[in-house]
Amino acid sequence: MGKSSKDKRDAYYRLAKEQGWRARSAFKLLQLDEEFNLFEGVTRVVDLCAAPGSWSQVLSRVLIKGERVGRAAWEDKRYREILRLRESRDASTPAVAFNEEEPPSTAPRQNVKIVAIDLQPMSPLEGITCLKADITHPSTIPMLLQALDPEYDPTSSSIEASHPVDLVLSDGAPDVTGLHDLDIYVQSQLLWAALNLALCVLKPGGKFVAKIFRGKDVDLLYAQLRIVFESVTVAKPRSSRASSVEAFIVCTNFQPPKGFKASLDNPLGAARKLQSRPRSARTQPYRRLRDDGITELELGSEDEGGEDDEGDRWIAPFLACGDLSAFDADASHKLPEGHVSLDPVQPPTAPPYRRALEERKKQGGAYGKTKIGEVS
Repeated sequence: MGKSSKDKRDAYYRLAKEQGWRARSAFKLLQLDEEFNLFEGVTRVVDLCAAPGSWSQVLSRVLIKGERVGRAAWEDKRYREILRLRESRDASTPAVAFNEEEPPSTAPRQNVKIVAIDLQPMSPLEGITCLKADITHPSTIPMLLQALDPEYDPTSSSIEASHPVDLVLSDGAPDVTGLHDLDIYVQSQLLWAALNLALCVLKPGGKFVAKIFRGKDVDLLYAQLRIVFESVTVAKPRSSRASSVEAFIVCTNFQPPKGFKASLDNPLGAARKLQSRPRSARTQPYRRLRDDGITELELGSEDEGGEDDEGDRWIAPFLACGDLSAFDADASHKLPEGHVSLDPVQPPTAPPYRRALEERKKQGGAYGKTKIGEVS
């Protein structure tokens, strides 16, 4: 019996095939853009954990080709609604009730630079520089800096971009085990690696968007992000299944502290001034070793707090984004009569374990199974 996938009953899966997206995750980025206007004034972008390339495909079509998708399509819909109301309004309705709206327009942007990084191979995209690298390894940062600026010297000790970027995206996630506590921890470490890389290439005022698994004690991660970003919001796109613990952390207006310098050994400056001090005097991160061997880390604040100070932990606001008239990702929607399913425009790339599966089949079994009675 063939493998049955829930994705094939998902409306977003079918829409991705028909509209030429490489994966249904493209709609997540488009809905995030509708809510936060991520692409406004953006010309330089880094896409982490990019394979199979749906987010890079959105960037290519919006920034390089100037197509009207995502927020631009939402603006078109809003403009048509304004025209409809204007045409149907009564003559007695004051004209001031309807603002004069200019028709939206989009054009290809100049000097666009997009770099995509992933461990898996990714089919090329127009205008996208693809790198096969591990974002958790320190050697990836010089490789990224050289891709952003060909004049960068990889042998230099500097890890800061001479031409920083406007936006850093990360849609990466580990292979889940089903153990939620472990999955959340591994995902938070992957997000931390993406953030550490973003600190090296992001310009002041830039934006950072990354996938996150929401769970207990995740507010510490939010507070760490608040050190370098003015606004931190957790968003759940409608195309993301409600049954999934995934969400996206949207950080805007990158504002590193005064004197901050990106460091691979000391990200976010977390090791600066961690001496034990009275609580009322703490204005810097504070760390102490308890008697039971557990290390406590508390984030400092600009204001001096007393014993009841709650500035050490911070809860990010949650926002469910996406048009409510859109499809429900957890539901199966009936296809219209006469609907013809289209083949994928972009076939999937070969997984790295494909060769291992082929070797298993040569031994007489499929899906990792061997012949009954065969002894290795």
